[in-house]
Amino acid sequence: MRQLAEAATTPLVPADFLDLFAPLRAGADLRGRIEQVRAETKDAATLVIRPGADWAGHVPGQYLRIGIDVDGVRQWRAYSLTHGPRPDRRIAITVKAVPDGLVSHHLVHRTRPGTLVHLEQAAGEFVLPPSGGKFLFVTAGSGITPVIGMLRNLFPSTDEGVLRPTRSAAYDVVVIHVAPSRPGSIFIRDLEALERAGAITLVPRYDDVHGVLDVDELPALVPDLAERRTFACGPAGLLDALQEFHDGKGLELFTEQFRTSRVEPGDGGTVAFTDGRTIDADGATPILDAAEAAGVLMPSGCRMGICYGCVLPLAEGSVRDLRNGQVTTAVPGESGAIKVQTCINAAAGPCHLDHH
Repeated sequence: MRQLAEAATTPLVPADFLDLFAPLRAGADLRGRIEQVRAETKDAATLVIRPGADWAGHVPGQYLRIGIDVDGVRQWRAYSLTHGPRPDRRIAITVKAVPDGLVSHHLVHRTRPGTLVHLEQAAGEFVLPPSGGKFLFVTAGSGITPVIGMLRNLFPSTDEGVLRPTRSAAYDVVVIHVAPSRPGSIFIRDLEALERAGAITLVPRYDDVHGVLDVDELPALVPDLAERRTFACGPAGLLDALQEFHDGKGLELFTEQFRTSRVEPGDGGTVAFTDGRTIDADGATPILDAAEAAGVLMPSGCRMGICYGCVLPLAEGSVRDLRNGQVTTAVPGESGAIKVQTCINAAAGPCHLDHH
């Protein structure tokens, strides 16, 4: 019967018709339907999504990859989940529209309820240990998103206010949240509500009031810093400074980074693909970005070197890691094809990628 149905619907197959009527069914490619788009600030919004039946759930602090078609091209990005598991099985992400952010601007300003998106299962190790303890969260800008997911799971917010369940009594949490100003601070009302309820100790640091955070101030801001495990999420510059500080003090630091820091650019080169297309790429632009700008459809994901959704085999030539300057070279007949992340590598001379 299946063969007859396929023959009758060629070139489509029955699953294509099921996708029209039941795209979230079990066994289908994992998708989600956006049910709500809620503004957080003028350039940030929370998207509430109903995932498909095969969604496996997540641990607070993890992220997912979401695929959405923008101007006819499917784009993939990674976003932290901003809730713990919910009884209604809905999931939520909060997106900040960044400068030149094709997908983030689309999600924040153009996406409407009812939109179907593609999903991958949750991933990531930036999660709290279940045993409790004393913690310091240092967040900046949209770096608050994985942390708010952890805090909402520990201390749920209801119509009656913030709850402090017995299971969360073992967690002692201080949050240093950095933002340009209070009005531009994502989730500041949630953080302030958590502090009023006695769930956390909040140390807000606004650039327009306090100036740029100096990590050497941490012991003054958090007197028992040495007793806490620090979790940090934010821009590369802040995380690099925190890493140097914690290494110098012999303290633990766990980080989640949304954007990679970059070294000085090197020489670019010609990037050739297996199907015969070639592009000229400079030494400062990731191969992924250069290829997409030239109209080449590329696999992608987080675009920061974490998820490995952009990996392609380097058949010949050299590429340079923009995070640390390391050059990777593939030599035909010697090294064989070497898989490289196109989102954080730039051309370092002529190179050939296996991509059709």
